[in-house]
Parts: sequence; structure tokens; C-alpha cells
Amino acid sequence: MADQEPLSVSVFGAGYVGAVTAACIAKTGVKVVAVDLDKNKVEQIARGVSPIVEPGLPELLKSGVEKGLITATTDAKAAVAQTNLSIVCVGTPSDASGEPNLRYAVGAAQDIGAAIAQKSDFHSVVVRSTMLPGSMTGAVIPALEEASGKKARGGFGIAYYPEFLREATAIHDYENPSVIILGVEDERTLARLRQLNAHLNSPEMLVDITTSEAIKYANNCWHATKLTFANEIGNIAKACGIDGHKVMEAVCMDTRLNISPAYMKPGMAFGGSCLPKDLRALRAKGRAVNVQTPLLDGVAIANEVQIQRAFQLITESGQKDIGFLGLSFKAGTDDLRESPLVEIAERLHGKGYRLKIFDENVRYTDLNSNHSYIRTNLPHLADLMVDTLDELRAHAKVLVVGNADPKFRDVMQTRRDDQVVVDLVRINSGARTNNQDYAGLCW
Repeated sequence: MADQEPLSVSVFGAGYVGAVTAACIAKTGVKVVAVDLDKNKVEQIARGVSPIVEPGLPELLKSGVEKGLITATTDAKAAVAQTNLSIVCVGTPSDASGEPNLRYAVGAAQDIGAAIAQKSDFHSVVVRSTMLPGSMTGAVIPALEEASGKKARGGFGIAYYPEFLREATAIHDYENPSVIILGVEDERTLARLRQLNAHLNSPEMLVDITTSEAIKYANNCWHATKLTFANEIGNIAKACGIDGHKVMEAVCMDTRLNISPAYMKPGMAFGGSCLPKDLRALRAKGRAVNVQTPLLDGVAIANEVQIQRAFQLITESGQKDIGFLGLSFKAGTDDLRESPLVEIAERLHGKGYRLKIFDENVRYTDLNSNHSYIRTNLPHLADLMVDTLDELRAHAKVLVVGNADPKFRDVMQTRRDDQVVVDLVRINSGARTNNQDYAGLCW
């Protein structure tokens, strides 16, 4: 059973994240030791003075020091000795290649590990510094293990707990997280983190350590993308005499699609009658009014890259007999306009692959609205359509799931032993590439 001893926390790094973290933890009545190599920061915090400009932080630090809940030191060993949970909040600045430099994180891990070596009780190490996926397992944990002579998860606890604090609103963000992401792999550290967050009224998501590292980067890069998108729309709007703020205000009012998970699941390239056409149109408008649109241009490039990734995933099987489950760009429609599946099918057909296609909604008959479209634009694919799934299965060595038609959900259960499934839509949640008989596009 996880221990319920009183928490005592050492926070390594007294910068923007560390100072806020220490102050907010102390506000809940937990004793905190702030640790930093910078003597000036340590002296300021020890006096209850904020080392950074952040609304509300001076008051919190002063209160914590006056109540005896916040102390500060440059002595890592002493800080670890008097606490049972260490939180690493040091910087990870970019090096010349653009990758984060982990010297401060590894240095903190070495200092904490050396202190853990002299402790008999179980100590938990929680990292909040922003690091690329694999940094914990590749650099931080080895440094802790080498310095402590103990193994992670057994000899000491380990977790990655990403922070989502915005400067100027950091205290509010700490106390009101939209979600608490815990990359934790031992029960005692999980129990301590839940103690630490017991006052927070936010949903919790438990993941492995590497996934939690990736979540932090996904969030920040998504924010950067949103800001850039809004700027490009604003630039075009201004050139056309339109108020870009009004445009984006309306965009943000749509919580059914624009502010929702609807378009936020990794998968196949987009297609259909709207998105490709309208993206081209807005880029063309930008050129016409002399406004550069590098993000929108990049979206078109990225979509083509995703189509090429899907094509390569199919051809890497080494098999020539291919069966497409779905041809329209999404389930529940017969619309083939700019379907990325049509593009992939044409590439495969052109390179000599033996292709069969089943899509119940797409019929090459005079009664179907696609008849004229297929006859005019895709006559070579019309001959590849089959009427039943059984006919498709009998032909294919590679079954390609192209859209999320519910009829395709049993593809793994009904495939033959000699058949490989290439899934472009994650037809069953939780499916993962196994390098044997199933390959997912982004999972």
C-alpha cells in the first residue's frame, strides 16, 4: 500500500516554474525547500522576495516564508535529506541544433541521486522540466541510478509531470489545470503526487513517462500553430479590409468542430470536397493580396507527406495483392472528390500492384451519383471495384483499412494468417503496430 506520510518537497530550480511551484505547494500547507545554484535567487526566496516578475508570487512567497513553510538553499544533499519528494524544474535551453540541452536536468539528477544514496527511506523524483520524449529514460534516470547506486521504481520513485504554466497567469494555471498529466510508473510516487494535488479539482490522466514527455511538446507546438494560424488569417483579412479578430472570434465560437477533439486524432490525410479546395483558395487569395502564408502552404505539404507515408506503409509489406476497404475520403459518404485513398489507389495501380477495392457506398452503376464521376475521372479504378468483402479478402495479401466504416472493425478477426492489415484510420481504438500482421499509420 502507498505510504500516507506527510509530504515534504524539495524544488530544484528557482526560476519561473520552480518559484511558482514552490510557492503554490507551500500555500497548501506543505513544507518546501527551494534549491538553486544561484545564491542570489536562494537569498531572495529565503527572505520571501520573488526572484522573477509574476503577479501574486511576491505575496505567496512572503507568506510561505513567514509561516515557516518555505526555505531555500544551494545544498542539494541537505534539501533531499529533509524531504521525501523532489521536483525538478530547471531550464532546458536550446543548443545549436535546436534540441534542448539537458545539462541542468542531468546535473540536478546527479545531485539528487548522490543524496538519495545516503537515504534509507524511499525518495520520489518528479521532473517538470520540458524535455523531448526519451530524455527521462535516456539521460535523467541513468544519471539518478548511477549517482544513487539504486534502481528507479524500486530503489527510488520516478515520474514526469509536465507543467502548463503561462507567464503572467502562472499561479492561476497551477491551481486550475485543465488536466493533470502524470507519467508515473511506481505506486508510492503516484500516491505522493495525488497527495500533492488533492486540492485540485481537475481530471487526471495516467500515462507512461515517455508519453507524458510527448504530451508537453504536443501542447506547446499546438499553441504555436494556433497563434501562427490566427496571424495568417489576420494578415489576409487586413489586406481584404476585414477585421481578423471578428473572423477568429467566430471560429472560436464553434465548439462542435473548431474547439473540439473532432479533428485532433492522428490518422489519414484530409480530403473531400471542402478542405483541399478551400485551402488552395485561401492560399491563392494570399498571393493575390501579397500576403505570405507559410503555415497554410505547409499544411498542404504536410497533407501530401501523410499520403506518401500511407503509400509507403502499404508497399513496405512487399506484397503485390492489395485490398482496399473503403475508397471515399470518410465513412458514411460516397464522395470521392479529392479522397486521399483514390490518390493512393492510383499510385499503386500505376506501379503494377494488383488492386481490388470494396466500398459499399461507392457503386459504379447508373443509379449512383458517382457513376458519371468514376466514368469520367477514374475509369481505371472502376474495374477494380468488387461487390463483397469476401471477394476482396479472397484476393488480398494486404488489407488496407481506408475509412472507418463499422463493417471493417472485425478486420483483424476475419483476416487469414497470411494477410497483413494496414490501418489508416485506427479502426479499433487501442490498436498498435506489432510489426507482424498489423501496421497502423500513426500508432
